[in-house]
Amino acid sequence: MNFKEELKNRRTFAIISHPDAGKTTLTEQLLFRGGAIRETGTVKGRGSNKMASSDWMAIEQQRGISVTSSVLQFDYDGKRINILDTPGHEDFSEDTYRTLMAVDSVVMVVDSAKGIEPQTKKLFEIVSQRGIPIFTFFNKLDRDGRSPLDLVDELESILGIQAYPMNWPVGSGQILQGIYDLRENHLIKFGDKQLDQSIYDEALEEITLLQDAGNEFDKEAIAKGKLTPVFFGSALAGFGIDQFLDNYLKLAPSPKAITDKNDQEILPEDDQFTGFVFKIQANMDPKHRDRIAFVRIVSGEFKHGMDVTLSRNAKKIKLSNVTQFMAEERENINSAVPGDIIGVYDTGNFQIGDTIYAGKKKVEFPDLPTFTPELFNRVIPKDVLKQKSFHKGIEQLVQEGTVQLFKSWRGNEYIIGAVGQLQFEVFSFRMENEYNSTTIFEPIGRKIARWLNPEQADEKMSSTRTMLMKDRYDQPVILFENQYALNWFADKYPDVELIEKL
Repeated sequence: MNFKEELKNRRTFAIISHPDAGKTTLTEQLLFRGGAIRETGTVKGRGSNKMASSDWMAIEQQRGISVTSSVLQFDYDGKRINILDTPGHEDFSEDTYRTLMAVDSVVMVVDSAKGIEPQTKKLFEIVSQRGIPIFTFFNKLDRDGRSPLDLVDELESILGIQAYPMNWPVGSGQILQGIYDLRENHLIKFGDKQLDQSIYDEALEEITLLQDAGNEFDKEAIAKGKLTPVFFGSALAGFGIDQFLDNYLKLAPSPKAITDKNDQEILPEDDQFTGFVFKIQANMDPKHRDRIAFVRIVSGEFKHGMDVTLSRNAKKIKLSNVTQFMAEERENINSAVPGDIIGVYDTGNFQIGDTIYAGKKKVEFPDLPTFTPELFNRVIPKDVLKQKSFHKGIEQLVQEGTVQLFKSWRGNEYIIGAVGQLQFEVFSFRMENEYNSTTIFEPIGRKIARWLNPEQADEKMSSTRTMLMKDRYDQPVILFENQYALNWFADKYPDVELIEKL
């Protein structure tokens, strides 16, 4: 089969949710159905030593949360599915944001007892700006939850997206009878107990109400991210998953065209190979101290050993050591097609947002977003004799984009900035465990970071309330103590343009 046929079978999506809504459990159930894992286990371990197969990093296993986006691939019903598991924790929204640039659709997991939570709302807004299809899975139906009519209404009132239920719960928690498939008009029973007619009748009344007053099914509106198909189920009990997956595969799009910086539309079926780096991860295998750049293939076919050009600096690179993923399981591959995520072993060539392309025609995709950090810490090695591992650790972890690095204008002082506190904890943990370098943090609190034109930077700009620094690319940046200090600076230097990231 040629790659143009093959790419039609690709489905690449991310799962987004508020922490604890059951995202990792749902991921596991999908992998189980694709035969990628032999048994499912919940993230927290439930008294056993087994961890969720998508949470492979030590700190994730200790704390039972996802802090990095892993890529998981499996085959199901003739389709090749790439799931990008995003960090649920809001401190890692930057990593999630970039991951969402590499998918063609999104599955939003919502706890049916809690409804739409703040982190879900924030992530949803990012997705809806891109206009990509969104599928909603109301999870934990085997626990007592809120009224399904309320939940669906909340999608429309809080998120502003029209909803179309594909199935409907008959009871929940202790009295869960099953789900009613609204497309096929039949009941899928939960367990083997006798059906409670009164609960069933109540659900049928709600269904009649939906059919009279609800939205029409509209495939085009789903494709544009204007209408979300809604599913109910329980990831933990493995209930409602098959129906969700079968419908998702029918409705979700195969890889789409992406517009580059020159407004050229790069189609997946174009013969020229192109892709972009949306994530870099060091030490996926602690034994080998490796670094992997995650590349989303946009067009053309990847072939083992092919030569590509790195758009940023025109450097030629041979792609000979390339893998695909099943959490910590990886295998070297010989070919891949648009929609696939490949891992390229990296010796320090790549940065997040880089474009690679084969052939002579230059392609450069738009830059991926970076956030302006709000929290800052001075970072010092505890053991002065271990300077080498301290510098190497900082360099590699900063390249992953989890934290941002700022250096003092003249000296060797390091300050790291992050969007949330947990990023510092992960940084410190990984410095110690992966680079054998214990770090000391000196908090310098919240600051307002603004970038400026290198030609306008002047050492005299530093004062007790403004710190002139360089970022990791040696671009000048000022850390202001507060809004007052920023306003004072703007008055004193009216010609200096201050630039804010996202």
